[in-house]
Amino acid sequence: MTNNATPNEEQILRLAQSGDTTAMKSLYCRHVRYLTAVCSRYIALDDDVKDVMQEAFLRIFSSLRRFEYRGDGSFRAWMSRIVVNESLKHIRRGQRLDTVELKQEQMNTADEEPQSEDIPAEILHAMIRSLPSGYRTVFNLYVMEQKSHKEIAELLDISESTSASQLHRAKALLADKIKVYRTANAASR
Repeated sequence: MTNNATPNEEQILRLAQSGDTTAMKSLYCRHVRYLTAVCSRYIALDDDVKDVMQEAFLRIFSSLRRFEYRGDGSFRAWMSRIVVNESLKHIRRGQRLDTVELKQEQMNTADEEPQSEDIPAEILHAMIRSLPSGYRTVFNLYVMEQKSHKEIAELLDISESTSASQLHRAKALLADKIKVYRTANAASR
């Protein structure tokens, strides 16, 4: 990285793949905040987020030579998958996934889609992060990672109906949290 032009991500990646530690540090600095946000969608405790991120970056840098660049966004997407997988490993290893089966009549009620357009991103993130672990994990896999209930069931070793019920409850709790937030903020205006 000695030329005067600022290298693009692909150039930095190629240097990192050849073992350039300065390039590795540059990649880390470019992506650590985003990847930490991805991790914290799944992991509630900050100390656990740090542990998972350390494992994720060890995995990223040890696998870097096998990564095949496929254009803008491909590297970030690849790293995000690693972070999500490490987060799920942590959840399976260290926590019991709190899940609640809903009765059939509860499942037949329509999901209340939380309307969150007017909620600041950091507030919404905190609301999602405060959901019970099972709800939060399924919600993130379904909404953020666009996984099906079948895929989620396989990832978490739960039934598809458990996945669906966790999503249903997560949406309901999130909608309640949004209502409380709006009421509190309407009163302060």
